[in-house]
Amino acid sequence: SARAKSDAALILKINAAWDANRKLYDARKIWHVLRRQGEEAARCTVERLMRSLGIRGVVRVKKIITTNPDTSLPCPNDQVNRLFKADRPNKLWVSDFTDVPRWSGTVYVAFVIDVFARRIVDWRASLSMKTQFVPDALDQAIWQRKTPDNKSLVHHSDRGSQYLSIKIH
Repeated sequence: SARAKSDAALILKINAAWDANRKLYDARKIWHVLRRQGEEAARCTVERLMRSLGIRGVVRVKKIITTNPDTSLPCPNDQVNRLFKADRPNKLWVSDFTDVPRWSGTVYVAFVIDVFARRIVDWRASLSMKTQFVPDALDQAIWQRKTPDNKSLVHHSDRGSQYLSIKIH
């Protein structure tokens, strides 16, 4: 039939577009690619053919919120006031952590940065957002830099619950 012939021709173009875009594009994006190439096809047709081929695009996951300010805990004074400058090493360190999405699941990475050098002093990774890997990164950074006078070192972080926990103070 005419539909089977047009479907067969369109399937080749869909597969080529899907492969050319690293098998990431969903039906809507493939449809846009085909339209740019001058192919007149309905989006629902592209969706139907991709479904019949068993191919689909990568679905983005919901962004994980890593900063949850804990208002119940006392918050240390902000000694930096958004002035992220230091005149010598080991005077001001900033810390944060982020999530790194992977096929096998999310990995969380905590890092400590020396503001003077603009370099990561130390970092730790974890498979959960539990608190322990955050102070581990800070403890290791202090040990690694062998700071003789920790009293002059200012450690600044966002006010997330991992940084306000009792384990880090």
